[in-house]
Amino acid sequence: MSQALLPLYDRDITLVRGKGSTLWTSDDRRFLDFCAGIAVNGLGYGDRSVVKAIREQAGKLMHISNLYHSEPTSRLAQRLVSMTFPSRVFFGNSGSEANEAAIKFARRVGNEQGRTELFAFDRSFHGRTMGVLSLTWTPKYREPFAPLLPDTGFLPWGDLAAIAERVGPKTAAVLVEPVQGEGGLRPAANEFLQGLRRICTERGALLIVDEIQCGFGRTGRMFAYQHADITPDILTVAKPLGGGLPMGATLLAEQFVPKIHVGDHGSTFGGNPVCAAASNAILDRLTAPGFVESIAKKGEQLRRGLKKVARKHKDKIVDVRGVGLMQGVEFKNDASLVVKGLREKGILTIKAGEKVLRLLPPLVIKPAEIREFLAALDAVVGELPA
Repeated sequence: MSQALLPLYDRDITLVRGKGSTLWTSDDRRFLDFCAGIAVNGLGYGDRSVVKAIREQAGKLMHISNLYHSEPTSRLAQRLVSMTFPSRVFFGNSGSEANEAAIKFARRVGNEQGRTELFAFDRSFHGRTMGVLSLTWTPKYREPFAPLLPDTGFLPWGDLAAIAERVGPKTAAVLVEPVQGEGGLRPAANEFLQGLRRICTERGALLIVDEIQCGFGRTGRMFAYQHADITPDILTVAKPLGGGLPMGATLLAEQFVPKIHVGDHGSTFGGNPVCAAASNAILDRLTAPGFVESIAKKGEQLRRGLKKVARKHKDKIVDVRGVGLMQGVEFKNDASLVVKGLREKGILTIKAGEKVLRLLPPLVIKPAEIREFLAALDAVVGELPA
């Protein structure tokens, strides 16, 4: 649309408005959204309570920096702590910033013991800024920007024995996604997360849980780590927390807070009052009785439907995996033709890697819209070349 934009994205349509789970383009084409701004728009588009909160706060106070307290930001921090575990909150503007803060805090906590090592996992994705890019597995994202952070590395997904051999006295933290998004919609087994928690505790390393994409109800629990009944040392969240406004948060467990001092980290815009007001309105919806349970129910409807399509087209589909409304369909060949075919039928989707169709609909998706999507997917897969 604009030649003034740096060509970092492959895009060819202009979206101008949305309502619920539906979007419209500048030429008035309708699309059912099954990517939700890459898991950001949990409440879809035009949620009245969120829009109202933004308007009211913008009329009072838009920005004051972090030199002062604001009521919406303080309230949001307390709510996040109440929803998770005893901790303190740092606010940033994105998932990358939340993870950058997490690895800084981990090294700060381990500084006196000489703990500098940071580990992530194969196929991980934790952001594109230079720090967390060092812990993002995909070579094409990392290699053009080398050298990156020293003392970083990748652990084998699911292999507790190999992890135990590498996590040691020099390890500051291990960073894990309970459900890998960019890495192909791979859910971590509960036993794996429990074993990882045990290893980190035994070796004195912090366990950082990245729920940038899978947090806030998407998996059918408020946070995905709760499926495994573990507690992180650091939790990072973003995407649906802001619902479209820039908001990320890093929660550091209470016992490590004394290691953090004024000036160790900061952000000019993090926890902006307008963004915090929107987040509070979003949490009002997410914590309403039955809301998260409804996500689990719709996730099961989607999963059953995907399994049915996979059985029908087993010559083209390798696997269906995921949790709740975070599902992936792995194809034998590149999934680009599937994304293109669904686009032609009025449905927006994205890939995870080359062969996985990544499905991240708004949490408010309706059962009828799930059925609409499944019918379109069945038709598109049926039209694929063998």
